[in-house]
Amino acid sequence: MILASDIPLNLWLALPTAAAYALTALIGPRVAPDMGHRLLSVPWALHGLGLVFALFAPQEGGLRFGFAPALSVTAWLMLTFYVLEQHWFPQLRTRWTLSIVGAAVVLLAAAFPGTALHTQTSPLLPLHLALGVASYGLFAAAVVHAWLMTRAEKNMRMGADTHVGLPLLTLERLTFRFVTAGFVLLTATLAAGWLFGDALYGDQAAWRWDHKTVFSLLSWVTFAVLLIGRSRFGWRGRKAVRVLYIGSGLLLLGYAGSRFVLEVVLGRVA
Repeated sequence: MILASDIPLNLWLALPTAAAYALTALIGPRVAPDMGHRLLSVPWALHGLGLVFALFAPQEGGLRFGFAPALSVTAWLMLTFYVLEQHWFPQLRTRWTLSIVGAAVVLLAAAFPGTALHTQTSPLLPLHLALGVASYGLFAAAVVHAWLMTRAEKNMRMGADTHVGLPLLTLERLTFRFVTAGFVLLTATLAAGWLFGDALYGDQAAWRWDHKTVFSLLSWVTFAVLLIGRSRFGWRGRKAVRVLYIGSGLLLLGYAGSRFVLEVVLGRVA
């Protein structure tokens, strides 16, 4: 028999949040758009409260972080941008598949809460991690908008309803605003790790040519090429979206992918 006290507190927080996301995905398409927007804000708020507790509440071993918490924060930021956009652009239709993503990452973060950060690290390390994860969220939002843009463009060519609610040019502008903001934060994150790595990570060799560094730099170069290609050569449409997907995939491998291998596949403390 499993007693309530045997269930970790982070799981107690994750289960109602995941259930709220699943319920929103189930009944959201059947209600009016305004009500759907309100429904989505409920699991989003629960998700945010859970993240605050998981990242900042006092716990044994100190602050913990890893691939699953990083994905959870990324999804929450992506949904934050989407919820805010629905206020600025009421015609933007809610994508209920995002609720399924939210439920999945919440449960994943509860199952894999990460490892404790080393005690000799700087108190500024959480800020450094926050910059990196914020860039993840911005690029995730860019990917969602690029997917919406591609779908709308495809449906338009086929003469079907775009099912988006925003003009293509507006979606394109929003996509590249997210890309630009994410690129700025990613640049700041990499620069801080390079210039102040020893101060941030203590006696560890913070800046080293491991998988995380290589994939992160490759993603930075890819996003730089994308922004230059758009400003100098007018890249747009499928070409720009493909480059965005490639850069986002490299960035995902950079931190979340490398930490997943360390924590789950190899079972090591990162």
